[in-house]
Amino acid sequence: MWGKPEIPTNSRLYLITPPNLEDVKTFSKTMISALEAGDVACIQLRVKDLDDDALCRIIDVLRPEAQKRGVAFILNDRPDLAFETGCDGVHIGQEDGTYAQARNAVGPNAIVGVTCHDSRHLAMIAGEQGADYVAFGAFYPTTTKEASHHADPGLLSWWSGLMEIPCVAIGGITLDNAQPLIEAGADFLAVSAGVWAHPEGAAAAVAGFNRLFKGE
Repeated sequence: MWGKPEIPTNSRLYLITPPNLEDVKTFSKTMISALEAGDVACIQLRVKDLDDDALCRIIDVLRPEAQKRGVAFILNDRPDLAFETGCDGVHIGQEDGTYAQARNAVGPNAIVGVTCHDSRHLAMIAGEQGADYVAFGAFYPTTTKEASHHADPGLLSWWSGLMEIPCVAIGGITLDNAQPLIEAGADFLAVSAGVWAHPEGAAAAVAGFNRLFKGE
């Protein structure tokens, strides 16, 4: 008896850089290999405790490599620098200023994504204001960033059934636990350690996520 055919999904990969990039040239090589291993929608630069000059130097190394491969380059927290350095957009948290401030800084054509934690209310507000995507999480425990909110996959199903604005699932996502989020309707899976710390390397992880998205 033939088994049920695998059905491809509409999910895509949204990479987030490691929080510490002490050797950006070495990381750039790793990033390039990952971006060339399969479909990646975007990569977000999320590093902390750097002055603007240091942050701009990292952007100048990584942004062109992403953009020349058709991958959007998103900066975390800093709409002003995102605009000044030619990034494709910015991701803001609930403590990083308002959507309106971010939009004014980056202009009408850039991407503005908004963290909404596990809140339907915050997501509805972000969507009504014009956010290009809303991010829910954390769905799983994560060592990359301290998570004070914990979301359920049902939140993704609710949002995707109601709104056309894409939703991003974030928080501790790996190849081993991604399937429920894909099935729940996540448009993007935001992954950091699940790619960069994969035992077979970042490129193998990206290829693995793409197989999941294709239903293989």
